[in-house]
Amino acid sequence: LAVFALIATSSILLISVPVVFSSPDGWSSNKNVVFSGTSLWIGLVFLVG
Repeated sequence: LAVFALIATSSILLISVPVVFSSPDGWSSNKNVVFSGTSLWIGLVFLVG
C-alpha cells in the first residue's frame, strides 16, 4: 500500500510541479500544496525504505 501511495504521489508531483511553475500566479498561490506534496513524498520514501 505504501509503495502504491509513493508511485501515485510521484506521478501527481511529476505533473503538478511543472504546471504550478508555468502558471502566471502559480507559485505564490500554490506553494503550500507543493511543499505538502513534497513532504508527503519524502515521508513515503522513508516509509518504503
